[in-house]
Amino acid sequence: MVRVKICCIGSVEEASLAVRHGAAALGLVSAMPSGPGVISEDLIARIAATVSPPIGTFLLTSKHDPDEIIAQQRRCRVNAIQLCAPLPAPSLQTLRAGMPGIALVHVVHVAGEESVAEGLEKAPLVDALLLDSGTRSGPDRQLGGTGKTHDWAVSAEIVAQSPVPVFLAGGLTAENVGEAISMVRPFGVDVCTGVRTDGQLDEPRLEAFLAATREITDH
Repeated sequence: MVRVKICCIGSVEEASLAVRHGAAALGLVSAMPSGPGVISEDLIARIAATVSPPIGTFLLTSKHDPDEIIAQQRRCRVNAIQLCAPLPAPSLQTLRAGMPGIALVHVVHVAGEESVAEGLEKAPLVDALLLDSGTRSGPDRQLGGTGKTHDWAVSAEIVAQSPVPVFLAGGLTAENVGEAISMVRPFGVDVCTGVRTDGQLDEPRLEAFLAATREITDH
């Protein structure tokens, strides 16, 4: 069964709705240079406190300093950290030592074949990869929530070679998630804008997305 992560959760009510419909993980977005779903750390902590294991609570962070990320996790009390900015191996090792039992998920913004090397370099140092659309530099810097797909053929290469589970994100909807899963074969899929209307979690769109995911998995 392909796991489904619902990102950009903005309230306790949205978290409950997502879990009730079968989400395996929730994405809680802290301060970002751009993109949807940013909420305060206080609200992240309140939402995370209402979610019982084995549901994953992923804190999305754009921080680079390991000590700051460790402190952020302790404030928010989540069980996974989604690293949206690239971190070098020593920083990842510091995070591993400083947060025992907390899953590390490194984002790879898929831009081309060079992303395969990046993903395979990071994979042994983390618990999972998350392949997303985005840009890390320039005036239009976006670390996620773009609502755009990327080259799934590149993502499929990473999945085929990765020693750790891989989530696929970026422009997924009920209409295309079946094709994405068939092509990429990810461990899980991650959706934000594809299940929202005017920024709010849309129950019919959420139901349709999860149904489409289950349908392709069952076949």
